[in-house]
Amino acid sequence: MRPDIAYRIPALRHVDASARVQTISRSQHALYYELVASFGRLTGIPVLLNTSFNTPGAPIVCTPRDALESFCGTALDALAIGPFLLEKSWLTAWRGTA
Repeated sequence: MRPDIAYRIPALRHVDASARVQTISRSQHALYYELVASFGRLTGIPVLLNTSFNTPGAPIVCTPRDALESFCGTALDALAIGPFLLEKSWLTAWRGTA
């Protein structure tokens, strides 16, 4: 990983300063490409961390229902499922708990 940008994304750097970079093109997966590009426009960092999605002691999320249940029980701010983006702030306001 380039030292001049590594400090901006420390969670992606291994202890030996390497990274397992994967790239995507619009032709490979347009929706995911646009998600990464939009994040880049908002933050100046066109990088997302791809990791397994599960909570401690729970199996890896396999369905949209699993994803929603896990999302509600975590400190995550937003959940992207296909073309949908669910923000925790909206969910808590909708439930009347904000």
